[in-house]
Order: sequence, then structure tokens, then C-alpha cells
Amino acid sequence: MRPTIFRTAQAGLSCTTLRPLSRAQVPKLIYSSLRRTLSATPVRRDEDSRKWSTPLAKQLFEAINITGPIPLASYMRMCLTSDVGGYYTGAIEPGRDQFGQKGDFITSPEISQVFGELIGIWFVAEWMSQGHPRTGVELIEVGPGRGTLMDDILRTIRNFKDMASAIDAVYMVEASKELRAAQKALLCGEDAALRESKEGWHSTCKYSDLPIVWTDSIKAVPPSASKTPFIVAHEFFDALPIHAFQVVEVPPTQHPVTSSGSPRSASSNTSSPTRQWREMVVSPTPEGTTHADLGTPPASRHEPVPEFQLTLSPSQTRHALYLPESSPRYRALRSTPDALIEVCPDASLYVSDFATRIGGSPAHPKPHPSGAALILDYGPADAIPTNSLRGIRQHARVSPFADPGRVDLSADVDFLALVEAATRASEGVECHGPVDQARFLETMGIAQRADMLAKKAGDDGPRRAEIERAWKRLVDRGPGGMGKVYKALAILPENGGGRRPVGFGGDIGGA
Repeated sequence: MRPTIFRTAQAGLSCTTLRPLSRAQVPKLIYSSLRRTLSATPVRRDEDSRKWSTPLAKQLFEAINITGPIPLASYMRMCLTSDVGGYYTGAIEPGRDQFGQKGDFITSPEISQVFGELIGIWFVAEWMSQGHPRTGVELIEVGPGRGTLMDDILRTIRNFKDMASAIDAVYMVEASKELRAAQKALLCGEDAALRESKEGWHSTCKYSDLPIVWTDSIKAVPPSASKTPFIVAHEFFDALPIHAFQVVEVPPTQHPVTSSGSPRSASSNTSSPTRQWREMVVSPTPEGTTHADLGTPPASRHEPVPEFQLTLSPSQTRHALYLPESSPRYRALRSTPDALIEVCPDASLYVSDFATRIGGSPAHPKPHPSGAALILDYGPADAIPTNSLRGIRQHARVSPFADPGRVDLSADVDFLALVEAATRASEGVECHGPVDQARFLETMGIAQRADMLAKKAGDDGPRRAEIERAWKRLVDRGPGGMGKVYKALAILPENGGGRRPVGFGGDIGGA
């Protein structure tokens, strides 16, 4: 599960709120002006005795002290999944998790059960549209959080006996040991047996004898041309590490030097500035730095100065040489002064895996493509994300560069990049969307389902009011509303555009 230009990324911004926030409802942070500092801050040896906020902060400092400033993606990866107190791997204090009102943010399945029920209905509709396969169906969720979404999906699908009996297994792709335990307790029961194998961890669903398998990687889920995988990724892609780049003008060179140190020929000299991509990198904030040094807005100066900062690499990194050249959408921006982009290679890897499971590939042929993937997350529908890094703690925005391991980090999803990667990975798939979450849920019948629940609540006024408040929040189209900010994207077997899925302008079995 797993939302700037530059002015205050180093600064710890904060706000208060009276209700739990989803990640996308946390305002984006504004990075610090990189035009003021085009070189990475050197690490000073006298900082070895510096006191750090978390064990991970100290480890980050020590790593940067050896290697130099690190890519933003490396920083995010360590903050979220490091063995030394990563956000999802043990940094959260006992008795508190990341989700819900007592955590740091709230997700759609936690807001209303109707959300998960409609996702379950969507997969039932796809199963019906693809000929009611009697065996070989798999349910796969990546980034399952506490397991609430899959619990609602399974509870819904069991009402459709033929599909329920067609499911061979449920796969939960989760890297966090703590979250795997929470998912197992919800889906199987606290006392259910758990068996470990080379594939992962195995237990049995509380609703039936359906096997549930946990893996820490999507690659551990065995691919098979005979299977029909139904894959869901809700607020997963936003938590994957991003690389950030900016276009800079490189001054003309008078006496260029090769990597061996010898001058190049005069014909290779450049007499006019050229533009190239430079990567944004993370380095420690020098000890003694003040909010005034960082340009922190006065309203946010009550927070401690963040221990890390974002700067622009003084030369091209290896990532800057190829990632901004990996798509024509990125290449088109190199001629734009100061253009900014965010690129998520991990997102491309995951969605490519989804696509090949559904449609096959030259390496893994699938004569009869089948299955579907549904991605729900936040980000622009038709633009490249820029400056979207967020830090959130206890439903308030904070600097993403403070308290590493104790702050949730996320960034906008590049939906068009997902479409590019999926269709490039497999000729056997096509994509639909993205569409606004409000449109998707309303088409799926959220109002009607909520009305049924309200009627069941009878004379319980507070319960009826809560049901209405929850579903309307999911489809809120106002500024920053979940119905507008969140998007849905579907990956289906290629059919020449002859059938649109439910929720994307189509119906069961037809356009």
C-alpha cells in the first residue's frame, strides 16, 4: 500500500488535522532551491560524534561518508525497508502500526468496507467476462497493508460460489514481517498454523480451505501459462523509490579532458552551453545548519532541522545517463530549461511482471492470455510527476528528510509510465485508464451498496451517518479529494479494444 519548486525540502513542514489523512491528501513538500547549491554537501569528519535521531540516520550518514551523496531512490529504499529500523521493517514502536487513525495515514479500505467489496466485484466481473474459468485462478496482492482489502475481497467473492471454487491460491506479496503477521491474523486467525517453505509462508483462509501464501517478492510467485492471475495493487506504487532529475545548462568547454586525463582535440570543444540531466542526491545537513540557512518558512521553524538534504549532483551520475533517456516522454523535456522529472524503475519492473503473467512474453509464452490487474493509487493522469515527495507522520506532513525510518515516504505515480512498461513487456495485454477513483467507484455502484448498508443499520443514526460520510469521502471530487486525486488503471488480455472492463466504460462481457 502501499503522495515541489524547490524551496524547503530540507525543512520540516507540519500541520494539524482533525481527521485521519490518506497519503494523497498530505500536501507535497517543497524542495530547497537547488540553484543555490549545485554541489553536494561534503561530509565532515568532525560529525562522526554527532547524535542522530534514529539508528537508520546514523547508518545513512556512515554510508554517505564512504560513498558520497546517494540517489533519492536509495534514501527512500533504506528509509522504508532497511533492516536497521526501516519504516515497514521494525521502526514503528510496539503497539502502533502505520495505518488507521492511530497510525500515520489511512487508506480507502480502512475508510469503508464498500471499497474492498467493489474491488472484489470487479474481479468477479472480469472472471465472468473471461469465460468463467473453473480452475487455475489466482488472487495476488502486492503491498497488502494490514490485509483489510484482501479480507473484503475474499468475503465478497465467497458469495459467488463458482468463482470461489476456481481459486487455487491467494498470494500476498509483503516484505514486512510485522505486516505479514497482521495479515495472517486477519485472514486466517490468530491461532491458524503457519508453515514455511522455499516459496514463502503458508496458511489457510478463515472463510474456506483456500491456501494463502506470503512471499517477500513478486518473483517468488510462480508464473504459469495455465493460470488466470487477478492482481491488485492499492497504494503500492506510490511507496516505491523514485529517482529525481533536473535539466541544467552546462557551460561551454574550452579544453575538455578525457577520462584518461589527456586533452581532447580542439574539434570536440563546445562553444555554446548544452543541456543535460543531473540527478538529485541526498547528503547530510551540515551540523549547525539553521532553518534560516535552509530557507524554512517561519511557520515551520518549530520543527528540528532535518538531518538530511537534497542537492543536485555536480556531474552526471550513471542513473542520469540512462533513466531520463528511457522514454520519449522524458527525452522531449531535455530541451526545456530547469525541467524536472521523477522516474521509478521499480514501478516498471512490477507492472512488467503483471503484464507478462497476464499476456505472456517471448521468454514466458502464454498462448491464451488471461487474468487482470487493477492498480489504484494517486498521481497525475497524463503528466510526468515532479516534486511530489511526501513525508507523513501521525496524519501530518513532515520533512521527508527528518527522522529516517519513522516517517512514511511516498510520491505520485506516473500512470502513463506504467502503461508504457506494461505494453512494452507483453504484446498480449492492453491498458484501460487511468480514470478518477470517483468515476470508477460510482460506476461500480458505491452509492447503491452504501445505501444497502445504511438500511441494514436500521435506527442506528450514528452508524448510518458514518456509512454515508465514508463513501462520500472516497468519491470526493473537491480539491485534494480522494475521488479526484486517486486513479484506477486496469491491465487486461489484449482484445483489440473490443471490450472495456466494468468501471472503465464497459460492462460484463461487452463494450
